[in-house]
Amino acid sequence: MCCVLTKRFDAIFIDFYGTISAGDREAIDAACRQVVEAYQLPLSPERFAAHWGQRFFDTIDQANLEDFRTLHQCETASLHAALADFDRDGDVSDFVDIIEEYWRTPPFYPDALEFLAGNELPIFCVSNADTKPLDAAIRRLPVGFDGVVTSESARCYKPHPAIFQAALDLARARPARVVHIGDSLHSDVSGASALGITTVWVHRESRIMDIGDCNPDYTIRSFTELSQLLVR
Repeated sequence: MCCVLTKRFDAIFIDFYGTISAGDREAIDAACRQVVEAYQLPLSPERFAAHWGQRFFDTIDQANLEDFRTLHQCETASLHAALADFDRDGDVSDFVDIIEEYWRTPPFYPDALEFLAGNELPIFCVSNADTKPLDAAIRRLPVGFDGVVTSESARCYKPHPAIFQAALDLARARPARVVHIGDSLHSDVSGASALGITTVWVHRESRIMDIGDCNPDYTIRSFTELSQLLVR
């Protein structure tokens, strides 16, 4: 796999949550079950998760650069907004804490760990995340990254071009010589594609809600497929 990637690229960018780490859907589902029960909402936890997800994407899309807010703030604000749609309000910190615990201590996909361990190219994590919880999660990996760019450090969220440009600057790489791997059509594929970066969409069955509709250069269901798709 390593020699195949080396033929085409100088660096790899990779998303973290949902791509390397598993369990994001389970964390969201657990939080939504508790929210629906606590506030006696007139819809299922699955439907509320989709509703909150839309509010969340709306929030982070407006939280860039001079209007930047941390992911914690965006999660909290979007949950308040989702509840307000049903005339509900209250302290949501316990529900956000469920998500934040996942950010700090997620499980990992075995195929992603195998890919990271077998890769010889410089690899940079590009994540819509607050820096401290992501750092805690990365410390639990058996391998590290050559660099990390978070939404907090870049003051913007994927798909905003500035976070990808920050990663390109850190890697000292040209867009045409970089591949970005991620699980979100909205955040990963559309954002990287706009800068001319080759995109690989990791389409796992357990993917949480996504609002993207753009076309990736490659689609895989596990990292074991990656070497075949990138052959030229």
